[in-house]
Amino acid sequence: MTVLVVTNDFPPRQGGIETFVRSLCDELPEPVVFTSRMPGAAQYDASLPFPVVRDRTRMLLPTPRVTRNAVRVMRECGADRVVFGAAAPLGLMGATLRKAGARRIVGLTHGHETWWAGTPGARQALRRIGDAADTLTSVSAWCEEQIAPALSPAAAGRMRRLTPGVDTARFFPGCGGEQMRKRLGLEGVPVVACVSRLVARKGQDTLIKAWPRVLAVVPDAVLLLVGGGPDRDRLEALARKTGVTRAVRFTGAVPWRDIPPYVDAADVFAMPCRTRRFGLEPEALGIVTLEASATGKPVIVGDSGGASDTVRHGETGYLVDPYNPVATAVRLTELLTDPARAQAMGEAGREWVEDEWTWARSGRLLRELLDVR
Repeated sequence: MTVLVVTNDFPPRQGGIETFVRSLCDELPEPVVFTSRMPGAAQYDASLPFPVVRDRTRMLLPTPRVTRNAVRVMRECGADRVVFGAAAPLGLMGATLRKAGARRIVGLTHGHETWWAGTPGARQALRRIGDAADTLTSVSAWCEEQIAPALSPAAAGRMRRLTPGVDTARFFPGCGGEQMRKRLGLEGVPVVACVSRLVARKGQDTLIKAWPRVLAVVPDAVLLLVGGGPDRDRLEALARKTGVTRAVRFTGAVPWRDIPPYVDAADVFAMPCRTRRFGLEPEALGIVTLEASATGKPVIVGDSGGASDTVRHGETGYLVDPYNPVATAVRLTELLTDPARAQAMGEAGREWVEDEWTWARSGRLLRELLDVR
């Protein structure tokens, strides 16, 4: 059975939702992707085992023209199942695709739908999206709690939890960390890594503010900030102001395929993510935290939105107040000075991910929701 995946979130653009949608495509029997135009798309699409149809626009919106194109692609590929890679706003096309022959429609929700759920106008649109779909999914318990009240009782009752998986064949203990340490000149020093875009929500500034306290206990510790983003200049200025410039390393942007060795190079993974914009910009989940656990690293994550789902506090790592550098420093130094405890947490995290956070498990649920084998 052919499944049409309608999404703006697809490689070669990088991001958590892009990885989520792309990985779920591998779990579908005959996917066809309808997505937007972006640089580097032709070369990337040629490498895939399934077809990708690119619209002429750089961002799909549920306009009449885009909706007609989605109907055309659905009919041309013989699809009668539809997945919206992000339910809002593309799920507003659901009723039209249903009339055109879609038998099952699943809309994936992430973090931004929580904003829709709390905003007049957008809230009503989200209700329409839920009514047009057979199922809306959520990536975390927190997201479901925020989104469900905006839906009709029937649509809320049909919600299901569909979490990302982790590729444990890519993220595992020993997946290149030793070589990466040599390459970065970090041999023999304690390393804390944060792997994320450099944006205010991810909390890299909390780590920098915590670092003088970390250095007071672990003088040779290095903070490795992996990723690029608009916040880099501000973070570099903060490191200078705090006096920790030599102990903070910025790698710049790193392609997703090259990320595992950077995670493996760390002794501790930390991302004190936080909720911003008066509660409208939370962390929906944080798959990178689970990837770090799969790599056998203890994790420290900020208490924001659904991020708490990615750590078993006190077992695989710690949940911290992302606005409290002192408390964050306490947890960092605790793990850096107690390697046995850090190792035990990392091993527990790896076991947890292998048991409960696999793409195979996510794929089985999506196929069940679509009624495909």
